[in-house]
Amino acid sequence: MSRVLPYAVRVLSLIAALTVSTQVLAADPITSASCQLPRGETALSAPLPQLSQRITAGTPIRIVAIGSSSTAGAGATSPGKAYPARLEHYLREQFRSADIAVLNRGINGETDDQTEKRIDADALGAKPDLVIWQIGANTVLRDGDQGLSERSVRQGVARLRAAGVDVVLMDLQYAPKMLEKTGVAPMLARIAGIATDNHIGLFHRFDVMRALVETRGMTMADLIGPDGVHQNDLGYDCVARTLAAGIGDAVSIHNSALQR
Repeated sequence: MSRVLPYAVRVLSLIAALTVSTQVLAADPITSASCQLPRGETALSAPLPQLSQRITAGTPIRIVAIGSSSTAGAGATSPGKAYPARLEHYLREQFRSADIAVLNRGINGETDDQTEKRIDADALGAKPDLVIWQIGANTVLRDGDQGLSERSVRQGVARLRAAGVDVVLMDLQYAPKMLEKTGVAPMLARIAGIATDNHIGLFHRFDVMRALVETRGMTMADLIGPDGVHQNDLGYDCVARTLAAGIGDAVSIHNSALQR
């Protein structure tokens, strides 16, 4: 009996270890391959000349992520799981010789007119090479004034462009409570119009997240937390991963154009 007991304990320990390993392996596809999309679906539709030049020159790069709660990281388990922190991680992986910092300047609950008022202090004050401005969400969720939102973003973009900063707009999240709103399509059109008119980048977050659900076997619950609005850790990671891919392609396109 004394010999059987230790043997049984070892067997049970081995079974437990194998069970944990199997669970980890089963989770891997959701956190890696499922977050990747064809390059055309993550394209920003505009070059990033300032960022590209800084990467080529090997000088330190500063990126400011500004916006509301889905920039601040509401729904994430820690600040390190919010999309700006994950974006820094993926950009450092992609541009291994570059010194890249992504600053999180998100504030929960803000609308675009409120964010526009702090563009000078919180974005330009950091002397960024690129500003990623997440816009539109709270205006749509609150059935707010989309005209005010558009005017505010256009004013903020004009100041950023005048300062020589690359700009990428980030549109709405694909989330259950967002899909209940009739203002989604008009806001997406307004955001696309701002980007086109100003020849700046646009990260189509809504389309990217929808594609992850419709074509990559993910569920809404994989990406969005229980409040039906904010992304969870995986949702933020997927956004950061696909945004990093779009930024990488924009840099490559700019550099290829210079070599022609």
